[in-house]
Amino acid sequence: MSASHRISSYSNRSSSPGRPRSQDENKNIWSSMLDGVSSGKRLPEKSLLVLGGTPDTQKEFLESLTMDENGRRRPPDRGRRPPIANQFALGYTYQDVLDADQDDILARLSLYLLTDPSPSFTPLLKPLLTPRTLPNMLIVILLDWSQPWLWVRQLREWIRVLRSLVTSLEDDCKYVLEENIVSWQERGRKNNLDGTPGTGADGDVSIPVGPGEWDEPLGIPLCVVCQNADKIEALERERGWKEEEFDFVLQYMRTILLKHGASLIYTMPAAPGSLQTLVHSSLGIKSMLQKNSLKHNVIDRDRVLVPPNWDSWGKIRVLRDGFDAEGVSQAWSVDIQAPQPRRPSLTGEANGEEVIQNGAPHEPEEESPAVSIYEETIRDPTRDSLLAQGLPVNTLNGASGIEIDSQDNQMFLGSQLEVLDKLRAEDEKIKNAANKEKKAGAFITHGTGDSTVAGTNNAGSGVVEEHIGPVQFNMGGIQVDADDMLKRLKDREASREENGDSGVTSPVDDGKTENERLANFFAGLMKKTSSPRS
Repeated sequence: MSASHRISSYSNRSSSPGRPRSQDENKNIWSSMLDGVSSGKRLPEKSLLVLGGTPDTQKEFLESLTMDENGRRRPPDRGRRPPIANQFALGYTYQDVLDADQDDILARLSLYLLTDPSPSFTPLLKPLLTPRTLPNMLIVILLDWSQPWLWVRQLREWIRVLRSLVTSLEDDCKYVLEENIVSWQERGRKNNLDGTPGTGADGDVSIPVGPGEWDEPLGIPLCVVCQNADKIEALERERGWKEEEFDFVLQYMRTILLKHGASLIYTMPAAPGSLQTLVHSSLGIKSMLQKNSLKHNVIDRDRVLVPPNWDSWGKIRVLRDGFDAEGVSQAWSVDIQAPQPRRPSLTGEANGEEVIQNGAPHEPEEESPAVSIYEETIRDPTRDSLLAQGLPVNTLNGASGIEIDSQDNQMFLGSQLEVLDKLRAEDEKIKNAANKEKKAGAFITHGTGDSTVAGTNNAGSGVVEEHIGPVQFNMGGIQVDADDMLKRLKDREASREENGDSGVTSPVDDGKTENERLANFFAGLMKKTSSPRS
């Protein structure tokens, strides 16, 4: 009984419903642990869209991203440097973001590079914006201190491209963009720039948005990098710039970027400053070993740093009195609108307006109040020199140069067709004249009879005679010149015809005279003699 009881109790214990549940729990524990390990090894993926500049300045920017605030670069032996393909259309490369000890990889940064703001390249950018990549993306627009008078014009073109790109996205992407706007409006105010909760006394209090802030949000964080700030001294020395010009540029850029919630930084190739910290913080890349904080700087003109959500109209006006921040903000809202196509009028001209420059029709420039206000103060020396000479200027997309009015394609092709027809008629005339001359010299009559030889043979014999000289042959020990003999026979025949004496008729039935037979005889001798020598 006891044995049966033990067996029964063992069987009941092994088949109890609690045992399978413990096995399921163990499986769930192992699954969660394996998932945690795999997710820990998976690198966070971040995207950086670099717009503007040139292929060389873009490479300088990528090099600056590998330098910290102290100018220390990544160790050269840290893996193989990926290639940078940015010569044509949309370029690409990648970087591994390393921790402070240069051992651990914090994130994989994919960089997409584009230098031309042409709307033709917008379809290349659209596949990059997806609901998965948008929360982890930052847009960087590169400007250069070698041409600060073009900044507002270049920035306007890029903002227009981005606005058209955002409006063309699908609804699920637009929903993510709206969430990005709400999240970014709290960064630097309620939360830290990297998205972590604020630690201040008023960390739970959200600071309201001021006037001129976030009026034109893009849905993607934006950072404007003004490269080569070391050329500021050259502008002061060579162009005669003063503090008023530098302050005006800074106030203007801060007012414009305030409407998009963007950040601004001046960099130099040898001293990028806080560029790496600004980009990593904007992308939410945090280091566990070292915490870098961003400190604004609007005093040092070559080391300016304006973090997102820090600036305001009041801070902008403090830099220099008399700046109309509200007027610039309103003008910028007009400039970034997509240009309207010019409507043809009843006279066939666009809007019925046409400007005459140097005697040639010239299309009036697009109305851009913000660009005009900026360029009235920050003058383009190349443009001013061209205008002083009375030459039209092309400022499309920030390019300064002599404007050339090109002819319509169909009109140009029509005029070229007339030229080709004229040349073809002249060629036909020359060809016909050559054919007539060839036919006229095709046959040459020898003697006074009907015997003829081909003009080609005569031309060939003339060439031979020119090279070998007169044809001579021996008759009875006497050297006789065949040409001279033929000439004498022809002269004698001509004199007989003039005197009415036709000569003695040969008894031969062919009716040829003696002179004709002699002429043919000597002509045959000339052919036989000249043939072997030729």
